[in-house]
Amino acid sequence: MPDKSTFEQLREDEREVRKQLIIKAAMELFEEKSFHEIGMRDIALQAGVSAASIYRYFPSRDDLFVESLIQDINLIEKLLNRMVERGSSIEELAIAVVDYLIDNEATFQMMVHFMIRGELNPQALKKFNSVQRYFLNMFDSVVQKAQGVEKMHLNSQAFFASLAGVVLTFRNYPGRTAEEKRKAIHKLALMIMRQGALEDL
Repeated sequence: MPDKSTFEQLREDEREVRKQLIIKAAMELFEEKSFHEIGMRDIALQAGVSAASIYRYFPSRDDLFVESLIQDINLIEKLLNRMVERGSSIEELAIAVVDYLIDNEATFQMMVHFMIRGELNPQALKKFNSVQRYFLNMFDSVVQKAQGVEKMHLNSQAFFASLAGVVLTFRNYPGRTAEEKRKAIHKLALMIMRQGALEDL
C-alpha cells in the first residue's frame, strides 16, 4: 500500500488540530458553566468555528463530552503512574485523586453527568461505558502497584467511588472557604483509607 501523499497527511493533521480546538473550547466552557447551559453553538463560538462544522467531528454533544473525558482520563493516568513510579503511598494517591477532581471542574462535571444521566445516545453510551471500564481498570492497576497486592478489583472500585462521593458531597459545602472544603475532603479521603476501605471489603 503506497504511503499517504503529503496533501492527505496535511488534511489529516488539519482535521486533528481542528478536533482538538473544539475539545479545548468545550473543556473551557465546562469549567465555567454546567452541561445543561452549554450547547453546540456555544462551543462553536468558543472554538471560532461554525456549529455545522462541529458535527463533522462529533455526531452529538454527548460524543464531544465523551471524547473530552477520554483525553482528560489520559492526563489522570499519567499523573497517577508517575506517582506510583516515585513510590507514593496509597494515601498520597487518594489525595491526588480528590485534588484532581476539585481542581478540574470540567472533568468532574463530565464524570457526574455521564454517571447520573441515563438518556445518552447509544453510540455515546457505548463509548462512555468503555471509557469507564478502562478508567476503573487503570485505577485498579495503580492501586495494586502502590499496595503491592494483587486481586483488588472490587476494593479499588469501592475506593474510587468513595473518593468521588466525598468530592461530590463536600465540594460546594455552604459556609466554608475553598481551602476549608479541600481540607475536609482530604481528611475524609484519608479516613476512608485508614478505616481499611482497601483491605477489609
